[in-house]
Amino acid sequence: MHVEVIDVRFNMLTLGNASVERLWTGGKWLEGPLYMRDHGILIWSDIPNDRILSMDEDGQVGTYRKPASFANGNTRDQAGRIISCEHGNRRLTRRELDGTITVLSDSFEGKPLNSPNDVVVHSNGSIWFSDPSYGILSDYEGGRRDQKQPGCFVYRVDTKTGETAAVVTDLGMPNGLAFSPDETLLYVSDSEASHDPEGARSIWQFDVVGGGRLANKTLVVEVEPGVPDGLKVDEYGNIWTSAADGVHCYTADGVLLGKILLPEVVSNLTFGGAAGNRLLITASSSVYSLYTNVRGANLR
Repeated sequence: MHVEVIDVRFNMLTLGNASVERLWTGGKWLEGPLYMRDHGILIWSDIPNDRILSMDEDGQVGTYRKPASFANGNTRDQAGRIISCEHGNRRLTRRELDGTITVLSDSFEGKPLNSPNDVVVHSNGSIWFSDPSYGILSDYEGGRRDQKQPGCFVYRVDTKTGETAAVVTDLGMPNGLAFSPDETLLYVSDSEASHDPEGARSIWQFDVVGGGRLANKTLVVEVEPGVPDGLKVDEYGNIWTSAADGVHCYTADGVLLGKILLPEVVSNLTFGGAAGNRLLITASSSVYSLYTNVRGANLR
């Protein structure tokens, strides 16, 4: 476990006296890390074990939600409500402040979704989520079921009207999502190569037009080894993405700056801590952390 500098600019984003820590282990496939700054709590999904776990600032781990409908990605809206992608019920939900669950989306054009995977919230309140088929391919991360949608899409939920609209329809397995710091760009990872050796292992960039639609699809980078799964953007616009050997950090135009090398395949990551400068990483069965010299963008 160490930091590998590939471009000297990576030295400005990392701390020479900070080391990678393993905070917890014991899961089957961890995903969806979300740090709640107002509570000082990190939560993450343990998908095959059908639970969401939590860790406080003292390192105490507990069960946040079980059963969790095989939840994957998690985020929060401006009101602090947790939004989760549920493989089990093939839906996107919001946990209200009183603990009740509101279904935000469970179908498109009259047919069930595949298995919502990752989710981000725009400052205008709209909610964007990816819907690959991972949660319906087997009983391990949800339940093996037939795919009803003609493909794997990225959707946008208009929280004012409740309408679900497809905004990306031409990727194999759209997965991780992240907005640029000014929300003019949306990054989408395509992890198709996880199940198809000839498939994509790409991160794509789209212009966000009028806060509601996407244009100008542009390839940013091909990730190797492994595939890009979850990703986040820092305050300067650099892209931090999961890979088979750890976390890779790229500039906005796709230059690899460095890696955080880990002994497990990384699924996702987020920036947390009081200052937003602590990288928190879910990797297969464990949670890792590294203090950095940069803050995450669009923290809530």
